[in-house]
Amino acid sequence: MPRRATAVVAVLAAMTLAAGACSSTKPTGGGTASGAPSSAAPVSQTKFFNQADFDRQMAQRTIAPQGDPSTPWLQMIQPTMVDTSKYAKPGKKWHLCFSNAGLSNPWRVNGMTTMKAEVKLHPEISDFTVVDAESKDDKQISDLADLQTKNCDALIVAPNTTDALTPAVDRACQAGLPVVVFDRGVTTNCPVTFVHPIGGYAFGAADAEFIAQQVGRGGKVLALRILPGVDVLENRWAGAKVVFDKAGVNVVGVEFNNADPAKAKNIVSDYLQRFPDLKGVWLDAGFASIATVEAFQDAGKPPPALTGEDEQDFLELWKKDKLNAIASTYPTYQWRTAVIAATDILSGKQVPKEWVLPQPVITSDTLDQWLVPGMPPLFYSGCGCQKMPGFPKDWGGK
Repeated sequence: MPRRATAVVAVLAAMTLAAGACSSTKPTGGGTASGAPSSAAPVSQTKFFNQADFDRQMAQRTIAPQGDPSTPWLQMIQPTMVDTSKYAKPGKKWHLCFSNAGLSNPWRVNGMTTMKAEVKLHPEISDFTVVDAESKDDKQISDLADLQTKNCDALIVAPNTTDALTPAVDRACQAGLPVVVFDRGVTTNCPVTFVHPIGGYAFGAADAEFIAQQVGRGGKVLALRILPGVDVLENRWAGAKVVFDKAGVNVVGVEFNNADPAKAKNIVSDYLQRFPDLKGVWLDAGFASIATVEAFQDAGKPPPALTGEDEQDFLELWKKDKLNAIASTYPTYQWRTAVIAATDILSGKQVPKEWVLPQPVITSDTLDQWLVPGMPPLFYSGCGCQKMPGFPKDWGGK
């Protein structure tokens, strides 16, 4: 089968996941093959598992969102609305500021393109200042301090890591700025709203339920992860591990690949030598899905039950090779919602304290609905951008 272009692999090899940058936090669940059942290290004992949050996300998967399903970036799940009248600035043009964790992977690049397109839809925004933290906590902390001197009317923050950025977000709130946090969270309630899809537990659990059903009790599964210590990713693994433990799945290893497809392929190839009867590969993000398929094919084996995301090249391969797959999504349309939330706040409109967005799961039955003809390999179709001005060209399409 065709491989990704060398240039694409080189870019991805230097990436960090959409959900964050490297952390010194010790990997949860280990980073080496154990051959032991996944119940060996109960996820409830880790700092990244909260039973109440897990239960809430599991329930939210079945709740119909409020709002028009044709505009999912405007929908809300179980919203508690808050008054924003004190931040209203009628009759003036607004200066909107955005502190971004980084643009180190295609998910974030797609998101940034979508955010800029959303800003263009709001003539009341006269200036849009964007600073890129380059996936560095210290730089983002400095960026946030600097933005507080730029006469911003509202501040959007996509935190690089949760714990490190919480104090900096607190200081921005204390300066009187209305703050919108999205993508990853912080451990302070000071932002006016926190925009995000349902969450990592739901993402990881949905994929794990599929894998468990396919491999059965005792089936051997490799958990292929990107980075340790990032809340969204840790929650995805925590949600999956709860499912695997309950189903009696044998997770033979938990490995980190640092968003490097070549490294991921080597990991999978190594596990196939040690565990020839490996039945499934669960991934906490879709960057290595194609590399996983290639490793099995190179070993002369059919691809296993596996997981991916709404990335164009994976969706195309899934359809072409009729893969046994599922794909939870972390929709980039949330980058639209963050801008909309900021404009609502500056208009004095109520917004949800926690703006929970739908988090679709792609199955073989819905795959065709997610494929967008003419788009590049690293396009994410959950952008909600298909009818925006500039599409498809601004997103790299034809």
